[in-house]
Amino acid sequence: MEKIIINKLDYIRIKQWISNAKQTKSVSNAEAEKLLIELENAKITEPEKIPSNVVTMNSIVKLTFLNNQKQVCFQLVYPNEANLQENKISIFSPVATALIGYSVGDIIEWIVPAGLTKIRIDEIIYQPEASGDYHL
Repeated sequence: MEKIIINKLDYIRIKQWISNAKQTKSVSNAEAEKLLIELENAKITEPEKIPSNVVTMNSIVKLTFLNNQKQVCFQLVYPNEANLQENKISIFSPVATALIGYSVGDIIEWIVPAGLTKIRIDEIIYQPEASGDYHL
């Protein structure tokens, strides 16, 4: 398994969201564990040192589902900002958990509700760190 890169602020915030969600039972234990495993295996770095081709929180990502060649754009957000009509997906969703910390060009195998799928990260349209928006 390739080591993903997470910025320190995202790491702290995501862990806090997981803790809160587990207490309120707003996330399944299985989904919380998947995300925690990703975080624990990640390389944690300062926001200013995140490469511009890495998916971070609040990034807008263009990707392709390789099983059907469907291209979509999503923004990875915290649960309180999720809105499917605006293509804002919660970090707790399987696809967001699959994408966080990976880079443009990576192909990720992930189990989504429909089964095993392969996702290719085609482009990062917006990444807060690359734009100097370190507070997001």
